[in-house]
Amino acid sequence: MHPILIDLGFIELPTYGVLLAVGLVLGLWTARLRAQKAGLPPEKVVDFGVWVVLGGLLGGKVLLVVTDPSYLASFQGLLSLLRAGGVFYGGLLGALLLAVVLVRRWRLPFWPLADSLAPSVALGHFFGRLGCFFAGCCYGASCHAPWAVVFSDPKAAAISGTPLGVPLHPTQLYEAAFNLANYAFLAWLFRKSVQGGLGGQVLGFYLVNYGVARFVIEFFRGDADRGFVLGGLLSTSQAIALLMVPVGVLLTIRGFRRART
Repeated sequence: MHPILIDLGFIELPTYGVLLAVGLVLGLWTARLRAQKAGLPPEKVVDFGVWVVLGGLLGGKVLLVVTDPSYLASFQGLLSLLRAGGVFYGGLLGALLLAVVLVRRWRLPFWPLADSLAPSVALGHFFGRLGCFFAGCCYGASCHAPWAVVFSDPKAAAISGTPLGVPLHPTQLYEAAFNLANYAFLAWLFRKSVQGGLGGQVLGFYLVNYGVARFVIEFFRGDADRGFVLGGLLSTSQAIALLMVPVGVLLTIRGFRRART
């Protein structure tokens, strides 16, 4: 684990930020290629993607504060908030809200646009979870399996409260592996669907796949700042997943129907 990739003394380059930037660039590049195949204006899609990413970053910070208000209790907490990555579901909701606004303003066809971007979201999330692993955030619960990981960098403990010297589930790697597999599946589905028509089926499968995977992975998480609902029965992310999956199923069914008609 290396939260800081480069430390020059007067400035630090966080590993999480570098991997997040790599994911953003590759996500936008692959979205541009798919936009061309879907008959969308590539430059406009890239601009759209940049704005939506900014909305996602803001949404992730907002939900992080909602689940852990202590970030606003002190100046040091605000600095930690800037360094922290944010809650992915908050980022997804923030991105979707801004996407709706931009689609209406720029008069873009929503379903082909959403299906073109969905695989890129999974790809970007893959790199984001690798960044979480290097930073030590989103860590897992205690684990004594052969693949358990032990974090040791004091900076991770100071920024994210990562337990040091304790074997933990590598939940960041669980989710990274899933997102990479999900990207491969969604990219394949896009290629199969683009000729017959994009009606939201790729986005629908993304919501279903990620919602199910995240619900399961949450049982192995150990960080408390993700928030809980129903008296601690479910984490905030699990509650959102319970809404995400049926919406995804509906979009998938309607998407294939739109493609047929």
